Amino acid sequence: MARPTRRRFLASTSTALAGIATGACSIPTGYRPRPRPPKDGPLDVAVIGVGGRGAANLAGVAGENIVALCDVDATRLQAAAQGFPQARTYARYQDLLAEVPLDAVVVSTPDHSHAPATLAALEKQLDVYCEKPLTRTVREAREVAAMADWQRAITQMGIQIHAGANYRRVVELVRSGAIGRVTEAHCWVGKAWGGGERPSDTPPVPEGLDWQQWLGPRPFRPYHPAYHPAGWRRYWDFGTGTLGDMGCHHLDLPFWALQLGLPEEVHAEGAPVHAETAPTAMRARWEFPARRVAATGGGTTERAPVSLWWHDGGLQPPQFERGELPAWGDGTLFVGDKGMLLADYGRHVLLPEERFRDAVPPARSIPDSVGHHREWLDACRTRGMTTCGFDYASRLTETVLLGVVAYRVGQGFRWDAERMRAEDCPAADLLLGAARA
Repeated sequence: MARPTRRRFLASTSTALAGIATGACSIPTGYRPRPRPPKDGPLDVAVIGVGGRGAANLAGVAGENIVALCDVDATRLQAAAQGFPQARTYARYQDLLAEVPLDAVVVSTPDHSHAPATLAALEKQLDVYCEKPLTRTVREAREVAAMADWQRAITQMGIQIHAGANYRRVVELVRSGAIGRVTEAHCWVGKAWGGGERPSDTPPVPEGLDWQQWLGPRPFRPYHPAYHPAGWRRYWDFGTGTLGDMGCHHLDLPFWALQLGLPEEVHAEGAPVHAETAPTAMRARWEFPARRVAATGGGTTERAPVSLWWHDGGLQPPQFERGELPAWGDGTLFVGDKGMLLADYGRHVLLPEERFRDAVPPARSIPDSVGHHREWLDACRTRGMTTCGFDYASRLTETVLLGVVAYRVGQGFRWDAERMRAEDCPAADLLLGAARA
């Protein structure tokens, strides 16, 4: 049978997209490649986007055979290439994927290009590591997860803190029942990727920057330094503000610990909605239903419904105002009927401390990680598993992006995950989006 094009694939993925809503991915019958055999030795890897997060990801895979580097900014590309003189260099990932034999690809572009570059790599039957959030829109997240499953690709989303030992200990505590039945969780960050207007002046495009390629699937607008290299995060056309930028990092912890699927309700509020840019501060809330999940040690267990909150731009949970929490910075709070658990990237504490002074940690059930990039690289070689594959990452990303949608439409809604519809909120349908290569 002929190998499918991406257009043919997307035309046949309705059942796959519905399946992702419940964590299963039901792929239509037809072509599906055989799994590749394990590979000994270094992988042939390309990195698409080599500045900013791309530079860190390049360092994370530097022990492999880096055969190609790609960036629309020639200055960044040349700087990265100095460390890998054997690598071919490209401004367009399309040319790279057409010309270079590969095993795997790292995608570290701005968010609006995640889905096009990732889908193009998956269509080539390559394994993919993609930075967070997995995509810029909900529909893109569904399509990327479905294509990855179809191709049996080894995937990982770049939420590097997931590999940290502290997160593992927090997950074990929550799942052990240390603070009882958890019905509420909060995440907050002080960062604020928001505010501002669309630039009106039109400075010249810097030499060596392929501005049309940087825009990728988005409508044309003149170059401005407000967008490149980092400010794009605050503009709806390219990013999704603070929630989209940081949500996958912080919300990953309650998502993992509480074994969440997709929400059934979404609400958000904040600074007045702006047509061009994200807010300087906002809150979001997702309501998750009760669910039966895998239990530590085997079997299943019932988890309570959960209200999950997000606060950014200096907003914090009400427990701070009530004096129930120490003066920490960014963090995550789990609220149970026997106490609370406060955590950040590197530490955690059970509260109130006097109640848990003699608490004994549960037996460790989650092995320490070999490293977030190393997990993916090892799995690419052995055809094994990763901890943040696109099946998990797509649901986490979808949850985050639904909060963005609720804020932008100015109302909460019930989320019909199977039909991918915001009930009684037709305006939301326009923001669910579609991937465009």
